[in-house]
Amino acid sequence: MSATAVHSLWTTAATAADPISKIDAPKIEYGQLSPTLIIIGAAIIGILIEAFVPRRSRYYVQMFVSVVALIAAFAAVVALAAGGYGTTKAGIAAMGAIAVDGPALFLQGTILLASLVGLFTFAERRLDPAAHGNRVDSFAAQAASVPGSESEQKAVKAGFTTTEVFPLLLFAVAGMLVFPAANDLLTLFVALEVFSLPLYLLCALARRKRLMSQEAAVKYFLLGAFASAFTLFGIALLYGYAGSMSYGTIAQVVDGTVQNVTPALADTMGNDALLLVGSALIVMGLLFKVGAVPFHMWTPDVYQGAPTPVTGFMAAATKVAAFGALLRILYVVLPGLRWDWRPVMWAVAIVTMLAGAIVAITQTDIKRLLAYSSIAHAGFILAGVIATTPDGISSVLFYLAAYSFVTIGAFAVVTLVRDAGGEATHLSKWAGLGRRSPLVAAVFAVFLLAFAGIPLTSGFSGKFAVFKAAAEGGAAPLVVIGVISSAIAAFFYIRVIVLMFFSEPRPEGPTVAVPSPLTMTAIGVGVAVTVVLGVAPQYFLDLAGQAGVFVR
Repeated sequence: MSATAVHSLWTTAATAADPISKIDAPKIEYGQLSPTLIIIGAAIIGILIEAFVPRRSRYYVQMFVSVVALIAAFAAVVALAAGGYGTTKAGIAAMGAIAVDGPALFLQGTILLASLVGLFTFAERRLDPAAHGNRVDSFAAQAASVPGSESEQKAVKAGFTTTEVFPLLLFAVAGMLVFPAANDLLTLFVALEVFSLPLYLLCALARRKRLMSQEAAVKYFLLGAFASAFTLFGIALLYGYAGSMSYGTIAQVVDGTVQNVTPALADTMGNDALLLVGSALIVMGLLFKVGAVPFHMWTPDVYQGAPTPVTGFMAAATKVAAFGALLRILYVVLPGLRWDWRPVMWAVAIVTMLAGAIVAITQTDIKRLLAYSSIAHAGFILAGVIATTPDGISSVLFYLAAYSFVTIGAFAVVTLVRDAGGEATHLSKWAGLGRRSPLVAAVFAVFLLAFAGIPLTSGFSGKFAVFKAAAEGGAAPLVVIGVISSAIAAFFYIRVIVLMFFSEPRPEGPTVAVPSPLTMTAIGVGVAVTVVLGVAPQYFLDLAGQAGVFVR
């Protein structure tokens, strides 16, 4: 048969079956996706800056682009919320891939503000003494060079700086913005990878203690890869069960309210093993990102080894994004499985609260102590997730907003206490800090009191909201365990305060570096949010309440 004959057969068959002209162009609501698009655009511009801008100007240009992008994206979130996209106009955008609703906008706003404050700690260049006449930041002079090698020494001497951290931060933020707003499983997974990969890199870039930093990054990468694989496997099983990636369709199949059931779908719908194992694997991947026990093993090592600005940013923003995604999976996709997942989440929340609080008591390093504290906080937030009521959602949103700024502020303070080897993170070095530098110690004490949940701090308002929602949702025993865990945790927070104010300072103890206005701003915002949300939380609780309805 000649080629022309084959071609004519092919065209005839195509025309008869379905004309190719009928493929519809994708319909994208660019306005509703603008916060994410602004950040991705700025991250790409950041890569071009690395390629084309002279080395000595890069830091200032990157800093300017990143700050403008984060502020513009936050303005876009506020504009969408003001336009009613969080309430009356909430809907699904980008052909069903992204949900634009109250929780998505609230979490995106929180992530953007926390990232902006975190960016200021990234850009700090006054804490270390100048090297060869050049100001240095927390990041390695040349990330590709072997620690201690000749090429690294040359890079330090030449005054190189790793300004790539700014576009890396923006890519991580872009993934975090999509993660809690994803409305199908594929988008969820892509967002997970987009924000995880830059974080793996950022963890390895510490200027001091480079080997420890690289070890932290490898641990995070390997365990993160396992968690991603679990998530992907869970997505495959859920797709096999429901025949769809879309959250809404899967929820209908789980409830049994799905319309037009094909014979193939009818066969898999009855297979509850696919549903239970698939959803368990997806939730497991999200609990890893949150840092809940037993998926918490990476947290203390990575928090300790990563550059402290990265630790602060990661501890705040990743938690917000991961809890947002977890809420959406449990409340939108699996509400029909509530009787199956609630007992499991009860167990995870109890173990997480108790393990985080008890193990923190034994820690001697301030960054590891804050890591175990963040594990305990993940348990407290899970209590709100378990409530399965609208109040549960809004209390979790409020807690995440309050927690993220306290965390970034606390890690910003940790960067200030230094000795000859860089940051002095061993607790014994903090003895007598209150006499040597009363202001820094007082600020850190405020953050510790907020972590402990003492009244008139944001931590108290957040814990009260979460525990109240859990009690009303029928999880009163969980609240009792939460209060006991809070009491245990208060012990080691107060112990640090006593160490700072009631111990004699050592003559060879660390000094407190005087930061630039950037770190002062980050710490100032942390203190302001802690006090305002503690003294007058009602407006923000109402805001979280209005934002607490998922679109289906």
